[in-house]
Formats: sequence, C-alpha cells, structure tokens
Amino acid sequence: MARWSRQESRNRRARRIRKKVFGTPGRPRLTVFRTSRHIYAQVIDDVQGRTLASASSLSPAFRERGGKGGGVEAARLVGEILGDSTKEQGIEAVAFDRNGFQYHGRVAALADAVREKGVRF
Repeated sequence: MARWSRQESRNRRARRIRKKVFGTPGRPRLTVFRTSRHIYAQVIDDVQGRTLASASSLSPAFRERGGKGGGVEAARLVGEILGDSTKEQGIEAVAFDRNGFQYHGRVAALADAVREKGVRF
C-alpha cells in the first residue's frame, strides 16, 4: 500500500520546488497546472503577488486559435499564447515552476512553446 496518494505526492514535490523557485519583477515565475482534460499556465510576480499573464485550454484565445482538448498539441498552443502575452509585456525571462508534475509530455510541450516565442528560462 502506498504511503501517500498521487495528489499528496505531487503536492509534496510542488512544495519542495517552490522553496527554490521564486518570481521577481525582473524574472517572474511561470507555473503550470494540468488536469486530465485541461492545462493551465500563469506568469506570476511573487513579490507583488500579481498574475502578469495567463493562458489555458479553456481561455477564449485558445478557442479563437482553433484549439481543442487538453493533449500535447493543446499544451503547445497554450504555450504559444502565453509566450506571445509575456513578450508583449516585455518579459524576457521567467523561472519555470513545473508544480510537482513530471517535465514530460504536456508540461514539456508547453515549456518548449514558450521558449520558441523567445522567453528564456
């Protein structure tokens, strides 16, 4: 029998990551959250406690670009939308917070799409 549930294990990993990753005005934190159906991403300035940019597979911008579902292609499109939004605000670099999720599949696709838009990690 497992000691912790999957959710508890992910929360433990997320807390461990958040000890090290902190978003500043010059280098905000890009955090990712995924469910079985959707993926969400935010760029956060932890000093002011403000969300600077956000995108998800539920956002109107996602639907306008013809996005569907929550798979790898959807994650890539969410990453492109977020990358465009951060570049418009003049954000050149972010600290990536995978939020306890494995850097693989949808999380990696989103991160790669943001990088392709010119945002450094």
